[in-house]
Amino acid sequence: MEGKNKFGFSAKPSIGQGAGILVLHAWWGLNNFFKDFCTRLADEGFVVFAPDLYHGKVATTIDEAKLLRSKLSSKQVEFEILSGLNHLRSTPGVSKNPLGLIGFSLGARWACWLSLEKPDEVGAVTIFYGSKIMDYSNSNAAYLGHFAENDEWQSISGVRKLEKCLNIANRPVTFYVYKGTGHWFFEKDRLDAYNPNAAELAWNRTVEFLKTQLK
Repeated sequence: MEGKNKFGFSAKPSIGQGAGILVLHAWWGLNNFFKDFCTRLADEGFVVFAPDLYHGKVATTIDEAKLLRSKLSSKQVEFEILSGLNHLRSTPGVSKNPLGLIGFSLGARWACWLSLEKPDEVGAVTIFYGSKIMDYSNSNAAYLGHFAENDEWQSISGVRKLEKCLNIANRPVTFYVYKGTGHWFFEKDRLDAYNPNAAELAWNRTVEFLKTQLK
């Protein structure tokens, strides 16, 4: 089951209940790829919600994405992500288990932030090609990261700094760097970057991680 609402896009398993997953889109907006991604997660037994930070607008080019991102207000994004988390937690069928977060690029940075803002709610964080260097000592989550080997937007040194921050905070962390890939390698609609082999491996690792951490 899936559907839109004024807050974003939701997807649920056909039967039963499941752990809740909040998906935070990349700077393209809540496009069809991210909606399909939510549906795939629901097919794996999760209850999923993706806030629409651009309120229906989507970008197809980097210039368009930069323009949309430039119009974001940090305070408004914080409000909408927290509202999305509350919406997910109150959705029928969401188990009482800790929630999972998945963020892509722009969304990855906000997923890292949210894991500290709501440490008692968040049990697992998966990030794709994005990072945020902070003190993670208040987090209660485990972290999984998927990063590109050749990434002009996210440096490997930044990935290692985040990994160090999480290790210092004694958080469980597993980061993968996918050989021969660039930014957006997971996104099937980015024909210039999509790497099907790396994407499939990252998908399988993500599902296994979420099912292990949120059971």
